[in-house]
Amino acid sequence: MVQTTTEEKLKTPVLGPAEIGALAHLYRGEVYRSTVWRTRLDHTTNWAVVTLGIALSLTFSSNEASPLPLVLVGILIFAFLGFEARRYRYFNVWRARARWIETHFFAPMLRGENISRHQSWQEVLAADYCVPMYHISYMQALGRRLRRNYAWIFAIQAIAYYGKIAIHPTPIATWEHLWERTTVGPIPGRLMVLCGILFYGGLIVLGLTTLHLDRTKHKGRPAPVTMG
Repeated sequence: MVQTTTEEKLKTPVLGPAEIGALAHLYRGEVYRSTVWRTRLDHTTNWAVVTLGIALSLTFSSNEASPLPLVLVGILIFAFLGFEARRYRYFNVWRARARWIETHFFAPMLRGENISRHQSWQEVLAADYCVPMYHISYMQALGRRLRRNYAWIFAIQAIAYYGKIAIHPTPIATWEHLWERTTVGPIPGRLMVLCGILFYGGLIVLGLTTLHLDRTKHKGRPAPVTMG
């Protein structure tokens, strides 16, 4: 019985002043890295807003201006969304680690609890450092950035395109007039409208599907043995 107790004590990591100081510096490093990657997320969003603004200026600059820039900028904005989703996966790693330390180290310390009473959080954090991996999939990252930022950008693009087709320079009167305005070179207007419906329908499906996955994953949180 005494031997078992001794072995348990040897296996139990004790956080002394040196370990607590090292963990505090580790936390500062994780916060710094999450801040850097958060700034990089803002950069891609700014690029999307600027390119949309340029497309709006070109499209509404004159009565004869084509709505094609608004179509092309939609593809470019989706590319920015892809870049930002990739960056978000990195940001989520550093953010999750910092949040994990806040929840399981600093919060119990402020409540006056024994930090070493529950060791599972230290094992999870150590495993994340030994075998680093993304905490969310690329599709989930796409959905999160779409719902939080890019949905508004795509909505403005769609409204601007509809306004250009419907009322600029004069309101449309017939369906044939609509197909004529939406025609781009050899591509008929009906096909352009169909592609637009499929594009925005896909964005809506992506946002709702990933929202369901996030809610399912985080249902019943806080989770004691997972990060991200």
